[in-house]
Amino acid sequence: MIREDKNMNNYCMIQNSKTFAFSAENPTGVRAGGSQGGDCTKLRPTVTIPAGKTVTLVDAAGPGVIQHMWFTGYVGHHFIIRMYWDDQEYPSVEAPLSAFFGCAYDENFVDRDGKYPVLNSAMMLVAPGRGYNSYFEMPFHKRARITMENRGDKDENLYYIITGAYQEIPAEAGYFHATYRQEHPVQKGRTYTIVDGIEGRGQFVGVTLATGMNGNNTCWVEGEARMYLDDDPYPSIHYTGTEDYFGGSYGFGNDIIIKSYQTFSGLYTGMYAIYGDNREFYNGQQRFLLYHFHIADPIRFENKFRMTLDNMGWTGPRYDDYTSVAYWYQTLPSAPLMPLPTDAEMCMR
Repeated sequence: MIREDKNMNNYCMIQNSKTFAFSAENPTGVRAGGSQGGDCTKLRPTVTIPAGKTVTLVDAAGPGVIQHMWFTGYVGHHFIIRMYWDDQEYPSVEAPLSAFFGCAYDENFVDRDGKYPVLNSAMMLVAPGRGYNSYFEMPFHKRARITMENRGDKDENLYYIITGAYQEIPAEAGYFHATYRQEHPVQKGRTYTIVDGIEGRGQFVGVTLATGMNGNNTCWVEGEARMYLDDDPYPSIHYTGTEDYFGGSYGFGNDIIIKSYQTFSGLYTGMYAIYGDNREFYNGQQRFLLYHFHIADPIRFENKFRMTLDNMGWTGPRYDDYTSVAYWYQTLPSAPLMPLPTDAEMCMR
């Protein structure tokens, strides 16, 4: 957190800071810039983003920090969220809106139990009805700019509010980054790359992952997570199975006792949603949504960072669909992010 006193939480400190909030009703985020329609009126509760166009949601002069973001309306993969810090010409964050919030299977609204999936963590909340919330603090020194592009073929509506504060930011504060990756399917026998190409000093703070099973589900969670720090030729941080990295064990309960996957959503890690039929042991057509936020245990690096995740089952390498967003903080300038796939390539059902 951005604190003036390390012994106190910032919400109870009277600080030299000024709150701002950008929304459809106050798109410039200025004081007294909201609706002048009076009580019980809705003049501009949403913004329409035309097909093929980009709108600016936030343009704020620093120093300051983004503290909370909320979105609803159309929140699928046609919308691309980008964040730019301190006038760097290319974005530090670029991802489909749905995947950024750990909900990459955005065309599936109902889970295996006929309910809205709920991601209930300390850093992100996906609430019923698909309300997307982020609580990652995003400090900036000179400028923060957040845009939303509609890569779809029809106009879509977005509801949003993005809040934060103008205040002094410590020189050592890192800049928030996030990047999207997908392989549909993972190349059999090759590891899946969560993130690479990071250049600068910082800390890795997490990943959201969506997996879609292809073929027989013979324990898809045998793949191991590996993290490479700086110039290390071999992983310095090496986890065992995929379910273990995401805080579970024994196939998230499918291997032992009840022999059925069970969802869970903790402060920093979880497997919060399953799509598909869960009544068959190792049913082959399920989709899983997972997250692991390294907030209590950030992974520090001096100049480089890379993370990979194997796609393996009991019988060896698999060829499932993997989709992920990685999150980290680092110094600027940062390296350009990997280009996004086309809009059509992101379609996931």
